[in-house]
Amino acid sequence: MQSSFYTVEEYNNMPDHPGVYKYYNEASELIYVGKAKSLKKRVSSYFVKGTGLNHKTRKMVKEIRKIEIALVNSEFDALLLENNLIKQNQPRYNILLRDDKTYPYLLLTDEHFPQIYPTRRMVAGKGTYFGPFASVKAMNNVLDLIRSVFTVRTCRLDLSPEKIKEKKYKVCLEYHIGNCLGPCEGLQKEDDYLKDIEQAKHILKGNMAVAKNFFKEKMQTEAENLAFEKAQYFKEKLDLLEKYQAKSLIANPSIKDLDVFAIVSDEKFSYVNYLKIINGAVIITKTVELKKKLDESESELLLTAIIRLRDQFKSDAPEIIVNIHFEEEFEGLNIYVPKIGDKKKLVDLSLKNAKYYKQEKLLTSGEVKDKKFRVLKQLQSDLSLKEMPDHIECFDNSNIQGSNPVASMVCFLNGKPAIKEYRHYHIKTVEGPNDFASMTEVVGRRYKRLIEEEKPLPKLIVIDGGKGQLSSSVEALKNLGIYGKIPIIGIAKRLEEIYFPEDQFPLHIDKKSESLRLLQRIRDEAHRFAITFHRQVRSKKAFGSELTEIEGIGKLMAEKLLKHFKSIKKIKEASQAELEEVIGRAKTEKLMAWLENKKSG
Repeated sequence: MQSSFYTVEEYNNMPDHPGVYKYYNEASELIYVGKAKSLKKRVSSYFVKGTGLNHKTRKMVKEIRKIEIALVNSEFDALLLENNLIKQNQPRYNILLRDDKTYPYLLLTDEHFPQIYPTRRMVAGKGTYFGPFASVKAMNNVLDLIRSVFTVRTCRLDLSPEKIKEKKYKVCLEYHIGNCLGPCEGLQKEDDYLKDIEQAKHILKGNMAVAKNFFKEKMQTEAENLAFEKAQYFKEKLDLLEKYQAKSLIANPSIKDLDVFAIVSDEKFSYVNYLKIINGAVIITKTVELKKKLDESESELLLTAIIRLRDQFKSDAPEIIVNIHFEEEFEGLNIYVPKIGDKKKLVDLSLKNAKYYKQEKLLTSGEVKDKKFRVLKQLQSDLSLKEMPDHIECFDNSNIQGSNPVASMVCFLNGKPAIKEYRHYHIKTVEGPNDFASMTEVVGRRYKRLIEEEKPLPKLIVIDGGKGQLSSSVEALKNLGIYGKIPIIGIAKRLEEIYFPEDQFPLHIDKKSESLRLLQRIRDEAHRFAITFHRQVRSKKAFGSELTEIEGIGKLMAEKLLKHFKSIKKIKEASQAELEEVIGRAKTEKLMAWLENKKSG
C-alpha cells in the first residue's frame, strides 16, 4: 500500500485510482478521512468552485493544509481502510457511531483443557474471543447453554499434563453433581474434552445445526446398540439445544447467514438497526446513533454503519439486506433491498427497531418537552404519519341484538377531548344489525358535511374495530374522493392491534407506550359515548310507547313532548304550567296523574 502527501494546490496531480485520502489542518491534526473509487475526482470535488458544497463542508475545506493519500487495490479495500483509520483517529469531521459501551465477550482459552468464561478485555494471545454480545443477558444465556449441554470445566486451574500427573488437585462439587468429568484428577482424557469444546465452538459461532446433528447421531448410534440410557442422555442434550433455539427469534430456517440493516433519520442524527441472522435465527440486534457532520446522505451514513457494525460483531455474512437503495455497487459487498417475502419482513422488523430507538432518544433528550405534544409526536412516529395528529376523530357503532342502531364520533384536539365537537348519529340507510354498512354511512355523512361547510378535516381517523369496519370506512372516504388525504386506522380491542388500509399485517405498539394509551382512551371514549346514546334512544322509545297508553296521548303527542323537553328526565321534572304549554291543560292533568301513579307504584 503506497502513501504520499500533497499540498492543497496539488490536488489535481493525484492518481485516478482507488484509495483513502486524509485531510490535515495547520496544526497537522487529522480532521477527515475519506474513501474514493478515484482519488483524483473525489478530492478535486472539494476544491473546484461551484460544486455545491454545503456550509459545513466549506468550513472543513478552509481548514485543510495538507492531504495524504493511500492507494489500495479496490473500492472495498478503501472502505475497510477508511473504517480502521476513523476508529483509530476519530477525526473531527467524520461520522462517528455514538456507542460508548464496552461489550462482553466469551473467551475460549488457549491452554490444556480450555476454559470458556466472560470478559470485557481482549488480550492478544490468550485465546479465541466470541462476540461481542449486545447484552450481558444474551451472553449468559449462551454460556448457560454450553455448561448445560457440555461438561466444560468452570475452575481456573492450570491443568497441564505435569500438574495432573503430580496429583496436585482434587475434584470439586461440580464433579459430584455431574457438571464436570474430573480432568483435574485425570478422570477425563483431553481428547474427549476437546470433542465437547469443538461442539461448543459451533454454538459460540451461532451455528446450532452442527451441534444438534452431533447429538442426534450419538443418540441414534446408542439406540441401535441398545444402550438406551446413553441414548436418553444424548436426547436430553438435543432437547436443551432445541428449546434454546425455540427462544430465539426465528426468521426462516431456509435463510442462512444474513445481515439486516435499516436506517431512519432526522435533521441531526441517523439511527441504524442491525440484525445478525445465523441459520434463520436473529442472534444479535443492535441499534446505533450516527451524528451528521457534513450533511451526509442516508446511503453514506448507512454504508458507514454497515462496515463498522460488521467489523465490531465479526460478521462475514455473504448477504446484506437494507431498507434504502445504493446508487453504486461495492465489490465485495452484496447489498440489496428485498421486495417481498421473509427477507422483506426482516428489513421491516429492523426498521421498526430503528424507529423505536429514534423515538426513545427524542423522549429522553428533552427535545419534546410538552407532554401533550410528546405523546402526539410519539404517535406520529409509531404510525409513520406525515403530520402530528393534533386533530383525531374516532367512530364507534352501538346496537343490541340489532335494535336501535346508533353511532358516535368523538374528537380529540391536541390529545384532549373536545366535547363540543362530539356527534351522535341515528343510522338512516341501513336495515338491521350491519356494523360495516353503518360505519360506511356515518363516516360518509361526517366528512361530506365537513367538506360542504369547508371545515378542516382531521389529521387522523380512528375506527373502533378490525379490518371489516376499517374497509367500510375506507369505502366512504373513496366515495368522497378524500381517501389517501387523511390517515385512517382501525384498532381491534382483543389484542390491541392497529390495522392500516390494504395492509395484511397489523402493527403492535408496545403495550406500555403512551401513544397506545392515547388511542385506547380515544377508542374507549367513542364506545362510552355510543353506548350512552344507545341507552337514551332505547329509554326514549320505551317511555314513548308507555305514554301512548295514557288516554288522549298518542304517538304524535309523545314525540312532541320528547322533542320539546329533549329527555325523559326533564319531562318528569317539568312543572304543570310548562307541560300545559306543550300539550294543553286536559292532557297535562292525565299525564301528571299517570306520572304520580308511576312514582307510588
